[in-house]
Amino acid sequence: MRDSPRIEGRDDASALRLAIVMSAYHAPVTEGLRDGALAALARASAEPGPAVPVITVPGAFELPLAARRAAESGAFDALVCLGCVVRGETPHFDYIASAVAHGIMAASQETGVPISFGVLTTNTLEEAQARAGEGSSNKGWEAAMAAVQLANTLRALPGAAGGAAV
Repeated sequence: MRDSPRIEGRDDASALRLAIVMSAYHAPVTEGLRDGALAALARASAEPGPAVPVITVPGAFELPLAARRAAESGAFDALVCLGCVVRGETPHFDYIASAVAHGIMAASQETGVPISFGVLTTNTLEEAQARAGEGSSNKGWEAAMAAVQLANTLRALPGAAGGAAV
């Protein structure tokens, strides 16, 4: 039986224009996520420094708008959103986490630019810190690789700019 052709994203960021959109709120956590994302992109051959700009916004709620504007600019092939929302004693967590997730998804779908979701939604700050440590278990690392892989998958689809017919 003939194998079906596979279209999948490569872990190669060398030809991609990428940016990180990061929340400043819970800075020790989001900076750890940023460091993980930058380490993943460096390993995937993206240039460090100015080639991967970090766009900083005040909090997680502001991530979708900044990501949408960056996507609409045409300057980026993919974006990595990083933030942290920690559950408190009020329903505020639920509203913010839901709004951010839906906003990032809508920005990606409406612009056609891959925007990965590296926003931690945890019960405690300690849980968030554990997900922002060094190594490939860092959720910033995972979000960066998801953005790279999806950008490469979309490029490989038939009819895409640079994509080959399958």
